[in-house]
Amino acid sequence: MEKFEEIKSLLDNSSIFYLIAVDMNSRYSYINTRYQRVFHGLHGNLVGQHYSVTVHPDDQETCNIVAAQCFSNPGAVFPAVIRKHDGKGGFIITQWEYKAMLDKNNSPAGIFCIGHDITEFMQANTALKDVKASLTETKLRLAQIAYTQSHMVRKPIANIIGLSQLLDTTGMNPSVKNIINMISESARELDQVIKKVYAKL
Repeated sequence: MEKFEEIKSLLDNSSIFYLIAVDMNSRYSYINTRYQRVFHGLHGNLVGQHYSVTVHPDDQETCNIVAAQCFSNPGAVFPAVIRKHDGKGGFIITQWEYKAMLDKNNSPAGIFCIGHDITEFMQANTALKDVKASLTETKLRLAQIAYTQSHMVRKPIANIIGLSQLLDTTGMNPSVKNIINMISESARELDQVIKKVYAKL
């Protein structure tokens, strides 16, 4: 309990960290100024209320598991990510460290937790994952385009170049030969363009 009193004096007016204590009846026994400011409008004075009033229903089991870990190993600190109601139909995502509180006889007296809001971080992380997924999809499409350019488009061009060279070896009228040479040159230019596009992709 002495350690908790020291932490209270340090973080009671923190502008970043939440500090709470929950008694053995799972009720808030202490909340710091920041926690009260963020959650008072939705829940009123939380001291005396069951801790679950602020917690997403799916995260209550996490709270129970971490609390049990604290009492099994009172000297250790255990982390948890918990969603809290924001009063607008959504949730604030919070990250916590839990530690058991013991009385003078070393018997369990409750849990104290230090936490902070990681909502923006999690949203940014989700957005980054979406961007990465989008980039991966774009890369895949570019690879498919590159393959199409390299193999499917270049094949008929190579055929045109080859046929032009074959026709060039036959005896033919000079005006037709001139047209075949122009076709062959245009095919070579197109082939070079496709190679450059492929290199960029």
